[in-house]
Amino acid sequence: MDLEEFRDYCLSKIAASESMPFGEGILVLKVAGKLFALAALDEIPATVNLKCNPDLALALRDQYDQVQPGYHMNKKHWNTVEIDSGIPDAELRKMIDHSYELVVQSLPKKTREKLRRSRRMQDLA
Repeated sequence: MDLEEFRDYCLSKIAASESMPFGEGILVLKVAGKLFALAALDEIPATVNLKCNPDLALALRDQYDQVQPGYHMNKKHWNTVEIDSGIPDAELRKMIDHSYELVVQSLPKKTREKLRRSRRMQDLA
């Protein structure tokens, strides 16, 4: 997966948005205003930060050399992932989905319900 594919997949999520509040080199992806992914645009290899359950974060770090504790983030809850260095795309999508869902679960109940309704409407379309 390259950075463009990563960005496109993240933005395909309900209520996902992008911005660059930290400058031109860092792409920030949010759901309903809450951060779920960061991408370093000029890093080689390409790296992203993804939120992660602490136990799963440790397991992924053990499983993949390309997964490290989150750079400049809470290392218990974030991983830095090299996205174009051998992790299967399906596994990367699972990591993105997990990060997104963790953030959605932390949103107020009213916001979560609104997202669920939006998902149902999208599924019907």
